[in-house]
Amino acid sequence: MQVNFLLGIAVSSLVAFSGYKKGALSGDGFWGALFVGAAIITFGGWLWFILLLAFFISSSILTRLKKKEKWKVYQKFDKGGERDFIQTLANGGLGAILAICNSFFTGPLWFGAYVGAMATVNADTWATELGVLSRKTPRLITSGSRVPPGTSGGITRAGFMASVSASLLIGFVALIGLFAKTATWQTHLWIALAALVSGTLGSLLDSFLGATKQAMFYCPRCGEETEGRVHSCGERTRMIRGSTWLNNDGVNLISSLFGAVLGALGAYFWAG
Repeated sequence: MQVNFLLGIAVSSLVAFSGYKKGALSGDGFWGALFVGAAIITFGGWLWFILLLAFFISSSILTRLKKKEKWKVYQKFDKGGERDFIQTLANGGLGAILAICNSFFTGPLWFGAYVGAMATVNADTWATELGVLSRKTPRLITSGSRVPPGTSGGITRAGFMASVSASLLIGFVALIGLFAKTATWQTHLWIALAALVSGTLGSLLDSFLGATKQAMFYCPRCGEETEGRVHSCGERTRMIRGSTWLNNDGVNLISSLFGAVLGALGAYFWAG
């Protein structure tokens, strides 16, 4: 474990520094990514870390895709494209906890839960980054009414298909990793199905919570809705709906926990 810990620190440092230099991580986000990555390598192993990389690399690429076109939509978000310390924990902290649990109580349920969590955060990120580029007007998940792009709880067909694709990516990487360990793939097909179901449903829960429970605010100067207590223009906003204690990071954490539960259930029923 000591060797894995040292390697984890070294590799996570390189990945986090690369993410920081390319604008995917803020200064404190670097330390959050370093902590999460090192914990996952140390306690989960390299396959677990590769799944984290699949999420981090793919989501970072999509965040930078057509960034100028997304600029106006980003004004609605509490945070921009750079992930800070809290965001890295909201997206990867649960995975680190599952890796630690796996080191003490080894079993397929922990890996299934981890895959479910990673599939969910990947699906949510892809849905957001590609959904806002859709030419179709988003519809609110709760009512089906048309809403402006970037509205919490708004979904598009492109965003939904992106979440499905992101879930399958995590499932495919996990399947390849398990095949490399055992040289058989038929007995591991459950992991791809678990990732698909967990990620897709977890992403939909994220949208539902965004539409119903997440704290949303209104900027009186710009006349726009936003996730932040202070709008990008610098004006202090006023709350218009949701719960004061639940921001986007909290929604991401709850959704990834839901995805982890579904992944664990998939492992329980399908892993044999």
